[in-house]
Amino acid sequence: MSNRPLRIVYFIDTLGLGGTELNAVRLAEHLDPEEFAISVACFGDGPLRARLEAANIPIHRYTLRSLYGPGMVREGRRFAAFLKSERVDVVHSHDRYSNLFCMMWGRYAGTPGLLASKRWGTQRITHTVTNRLAYRLAHRVLGNSEQVGKSLVAVERVARERVVVVPNFVDDDAFHAASPEVLGGLRRDLDVPADALVVGIVARLSPIKDHRSLIKAVALLAPDFPKLVLVLIGSGPNRAELEAFAAAEGVTSIVRFAGQREPPPNLHSLFDVSVLCSLSEGFPNSVVEAMAAGRPVVGTTVGGVPDAVRNGENGILVPVQDPPALAAALAPLLRDSELRRRMGEAGRRIAREEFSASTVLPRLAALYRELATRTPH
Repeated sequence: MSNRPLRIVYFIDTLGLGGTELNAVRLAEHLDPEEFAISVACFGDGPLRARLEAANIPIHRYTLRSLYGPGMVREGRRFAAFLKSERVDVVHSHDRYSNLFCMMWGRYAGTPGLLASKRWGTQRITHTVTNRLAYRLAHRVLGNSEQVGKSLVAVERVARERVVVVPNFVDDDAFHAASPEVLGGLRRDLDVPADALVVGIVARLSPIKDHRSLIKAVALLAPDFPKLVLVLIGSGPNRAELEAFAAAEGVTSIVRFAGQREPPPNLHSLFDVSVLCSLSEGFPNSVVEAMAAGRPVVGTTVGGVPDAVRNGENGILVPVQDPPALAAALAPLLRDSELRRRMGEAGRRIAREEFSASTVLPRLAALYRELATRTPH
């Protein structure tokens, strides 16, 4: 092999601010440019374009309305020609739609290394079918947690030796404590009293995140915790419905809809307890970011959440759609600041040891080197 950097193409569905997209961009920013020449391909644009451009990472757009129409062939041939002309070593697809597109046309182009991904929990039947085909065309399939990796074998029927688990990671900045001045400014901005007990969530306002259960749990807790405030960070289609639900539960005065906000600082620093009560997940960045901030996590037992939240050590796991169980898990943490501190410190330690850039990036780099040495076929 020559001494040139390995040419790696990341393909993500859009450049929006989702967890999958942010993880891909973080990887592209952190990998050593002397060893890996990263470019990003996508179907749809979005605000992450500015971040990629700031890092001088090339972006290639492919217009695709359907995996089954004539555009698939037109854009697929264009993508294959790009892979050949640039002598791309590895194509790493990150999303549901890009998996099939990349694996099919990567095979056609004879790209040495084809890496598909699974980073989600439940999905529609059409996604299941197309991704199972993509997994069979891929040379390796990456799961971003042990539980997701197990599901690739047990549910998707991918051969165990072709599955690789590499978790998401958090930026080093996520471990930096926010200054009292910055936190004070955030609290004032959101009308959160300085002595409030803050339960918070960072997640898109969509049904799968099940904010309703969290609002209901807070309504159950409010009589016993007069200083309780719930902060919902994120935007999405459910905001109006959730505002109405909070009003119906009588907790409008203690619920803050903070909208979409971006770090720094680590937004979980604003909370005393961080929650993720999703109905389905892959391996959520939000949980690891909460751990990096030194916050205990109450999470549902879905996807890769139990890979990060060790019940009783750095947080508490609860069933899905169970507001009383969620309230029961939050209550001892709200009562006991020492318990919060102990679980928060355990979470920070686990995040540093297992989900930091210095731990995760060498594993991914080794995988790219292995895939790049494959004989094209």
